[in-house]
Amino acid sequence: MDELELRGKWHELKGKAKQAHGDLTDDDVRWEEGKDEEFFGRMQNKLGKTKDEVISWIRSLGR
Repeated sequence: MDELELRGKWHELKGKAKQAHGDLTDDDVRWEEGKDEEFFGRMQNKLGKTKDEVISWIRSLGR
């Protein structure tokens, strides 16, 4: 699953993300068109992970 596929499935996965990390807010999980780097930056800060780790974590939510 590449980043484009992740973005397409994010609406399904963001609920799982918020369940896994209860401190994530709606603003944290907002992924807007053209603002990928902003999204990954928020997730990196909140989760304490690198961008690659965030991507892997999101992929794991979809399994």
